Amino acid sequence: MEIKPNEKIRVRLESFNQEILKKSCNKLIDLIKTNEIINYSLVSLPTEKRIYCVLRSPHVYKDSREHFEIRIHKKILDIYYDSSINMFDLLSKSDLPPGILYKICL
Repeated sequence: MEIKPNEKIRVRLESFNQEILKKSCNKLIDLIKTNEIINYSLVSLPTEKRIYCVLRSPHVYKDSREHFEIRIHKKILDIYYDSSINMFDLLSKSDLPPGILYKICL
């Protein structure tokens, strides 16, 4: 019979660049695998798009506009682990590249 882990940490990752997000997720998964943690799940969340409409000329030509878009890519990593491992300190010391926003929730 397999012993079920009793602790769970959720790491939410956000970035404007999808490639950096994939690399940081792989880095965290490798970190998890080195500590012999078997149970984890990676979930991709929908990409949030913000579109801004800006007038090209401030006074005249109101029909001339530019559209700018920002995409925010998101992923959630759920880690199920044994309480003997201090996962919070392990994740907080991980070196993620700049441009990644991560939140660690218990």
